Amino acid sequence: MAEEKFLTYKGKPLVRKGNEIYYGNMTDKYIVRFEILSTTKDGDFEIADKISIELLLSDPDTPKKERIVRSSEKDSLFTALDLGFTWLERA
Repeated sequence: MAEEKFLTYKGKPLVRKGNEIYYGNMTDKYIVRFEILSTTKDGDFEIADKISIELLLSDPDTPKKERIVRSSEKDSLFTALDLGFTWLERA
């Protein structure tokens, strides 16, 4: 079976599903979930302008509400990614 290749940010995988982006390795204790709450149009592009960020325990057996360790909202995807990276490094 061929190894899957993912887009990465600072060495950690990014996986998008709809308006959600998951960041980090599922084999690690924590991952970050970004949810794009709103976008603005810039020419032909949709730019995320409100993003919810959650640091989550990656254990699927933990109840959903108990998995959330930290949460925040940011006004740009880059700022959100940077905060998510910092949370993962500190966790």
